[in-house]
Amino acid sequence: MFHFFAVLSRMKNINRWGLMRNTRQENLCEHSFETAVIAHALAVLRNTRFGGNADPGRAAALALFHDAPEIITGDMPTPVKYFSPKIRSAYREVESVARERLLGFLPEDLRGVYRPLLGETAEPGDAELLKLVRAADKISAVIKCVEEKRMGN
Repeated sequence: MFHFFAVLSRMKNINRWGLMRNTRQENLCEHSFETAVIAHALAVLRNTRFGGNADPGRAAALALFHDAPEIITGDMPTPVKYFSPKIRSAYREVESVARERLLGFLPEDLRGVYRPLLGETAEPGDAELLKLVRAADKISAVIKCVEEKRMGN
């Protein structure tokens, strides 16, 4: 079990935005934290202002792990990932293999808990929360771009 958490700790070593000149590097750990904070806030806003029933804690947990397979695959630049349906399909397969490798570091009885956190919807309500996580992920990217622009990039 400790191997799983040791591998997760590598998130701080995975840099993002490989195709972009950065004034400040951003790593996967920072990005996952920021995305979790934003996803939590989006769930709270959905509930308090729009009559929703989203679980903010679950949204934050899903966001914390949303890019965990990148510990193994590295950060694939979005323009490359979505260049063609063939590349996107191949990348999904690579992500699936990486996810299974990560889950393989856990004892069998814990894999079911972490499987949905690593990107496979299995819990009721996760599909709706994953929409919030995707929105949070995009908001995090916009924040990074705004920060870079303010720094003259």
